[in-house]
Amino acid sequence: MSGTQLTVTLSGGGADDARAVVRALEGTFGSPDELPADENATVHTATFDGETEARAAGGGAGAGQLSAPVTVTVQGSPEAVRRASDTLTRAFTARDDGAASGDQEQERQLLLEP
Repeated sequence: MSGTQLTVTLSGGGADDARAVVRALEGTFGSPDELPADENATVHTATFDGETEARAAGGGAGAGQLSAPVTVTVQGSPEAVRRASDTLTRAFTARDDGAASGDQEQERQLLLEP
């Protein structure tokens, strides 16, 4: 996993909520591999591969509103996870539900409220 690669897993809410969260991260990480699309899925994922030049920490603009609480797990380098957490807490009402650290990766879970 490169220094800017980030994997985002979302549960709760629908595909529109998942897309709103992913769009909030685009300002910081560039475009993801693909936007969540399956309306029937209960878990959505998106990967930001780090191939695009990471942008300044100004993400979150135009993220939209959530229709339901969404649990978001972000996984990547400590710097990428910190930037993602900062971006999401600026864009949404968020509660930090904890973090786990490995040798070179970190994982953080946030609960985003409508």
